[in-house]
Amino acid sequence: MITIRRAATLGNAHSDTLILRCHFAFADYQDPAYTDDGRLRVLNLGKLAPAQRYYLGPEANVDILTWLSAGSLISNADDFEQEDIEPGGLHLLSTGTGCQRIEWSAGLAGAAFIQFWFMVDVEGVPPAQEIRASFPQLEDGGFRILASGFPEDDPEEEGQITDGAPVALTARARLLHAVIPAAEGAAYSTTLGRDLYLLVVSGIVNINGNVLHCGDAAAITDQQDVVVIAQEKAEILLADVSAK
Repeated sequence: MITIRRAATLGNAHSDTLILRCHFAFADYQDPAYTDDGRLRVLNLGKLAPAQRYYLGPEANVDILTWLSAGSLISNADDFEQEDIEPGGLHLLSTGTGCQRIEWSAGLAGAAFIQFWFMVDVEGVPPAQEIRASFPQLEDGGFRILASGFPEDDPEEEGQITDGAPVALTARARLLHAVIPAAEGAAYSTTLGRDLYLLVVSGIVNINGNVLHCGDAAAITDQQDVVVIAQEKAEILLADVSAK
């Protein structure tokens, strides 16, 4: 089954001066029809003005992935070194047993970011941080794994050391990315008991006859295979999580 969430229907959550566009209930945006998608608890889109900051905390037992689409961000969290995030880069903060305060501040050009929160499957571990400056695109326009809680997804397990290795999640989940040329497609297969949530970052795509524009999303349940056809060049983020 595929359920479409249009960009115009997203909720608004307020954090100080920042307004987040939310796919699921978050902060002061509460909607019983949209609480989560399996173990994907949060999908938020945010824009920060130059030097503006965004604060969170305390948080525990969630993996927070921040993917930057434009501008620059600086991440600061309890007991961790400051990290710079550039466009196309990914920052992971596994909050584990707890982080009291997490902060992201925009650079001189501001920042546009997308955050995924995955509920963890392993509790009681200390917080951890990981970052990737960028990920090489696949030549065939297919899906690349950006983050994974499955050890077999790490090419280092096979001795293939690469800068494009996924960041390591505590959650049994994946975050994938694809840039699909116009009139071409990308396919992804998962296993039983999984939910897929696909976000169109840019462009126009077709999924099983459903046309999605920039900012639209599709929740895909009880379906192991998905094929995304780009009607114009499109950029996609795809979350693969355990169903509840």
